[in-house]
Amino acid sequence: MKLIFVSGYSYAFEDTYKLGAGDKIQISVYGEENLSIEELHINNSGKFDYPYLGQLTVINKTPEQLKSEITKGLKGDYLISPKVRVTIIGFRSIYVNGEVKKPGGYEYQPGLTVDKAIALAGGFTDRAAKNKVYVTQSGQDDKKSRVKLSSRVKPGDIIMIDESFF
Repeated sequence: MKLIFVSGYSYAFEDTYKLGAGDKIQISVYGEENLSIEELHINNSGKFDYPYLGQLTVINKTPEQLKSEITKGLKGDYLISPKVRVTIIGFRSIYVNGEVKKPGGYEYQPGLTVDKAIALAGGFTDRAAKNKVYVTQSGQDDKKSRVKLSSRVKPGDIIMIDESFF
C-alpha cells in the first residue's frame, strides 16, 4: 500500500491503481519548475506532451510507473539525479443512475461506498429496489455486478439502482 495525498488528506490506496481519463495529476521535479506540472487533467487520449521527453501515455499506468518513466527519461542527458513525484490530485467521477433523487456524475472521494454514493445522489426514490443495486466498473462496460450497500466504489464506477415492482 502507498499513501496518496488528495485534497489535503491522505488515503491508503493500492499500488495497482491505474490512471484513466478524468483523473487529475500533479508532476513535480524537485528544483526544476519548468519540468513540473501543477495540474494535468487526463483526457480520453491519455497522452500529453512533456518537456524534453515528447508525448507520454498516462492511461493504464500507476503513478509509480509514470514517475519511473519520467525519471529514466530525464536522467543522464537532462538531469544527474532527478527527484520526481507524481500525485493524484483528483479522481475521475463516479456515476449514480436509476432510482435516486439526483442521478448523475459525482466526484469520487477516497473511502467512498455504495451507500455514501447514493447519499450524494440525494438518496433512494420511493420506487427504489434497495436490494437491487449494481455496479459496472470502469472499463468493464459489459460486466454488471450486484453489490451490497457497504461495497467500496472505485473511480469511474457506474452505480445503478433498479426500480421496485411493489
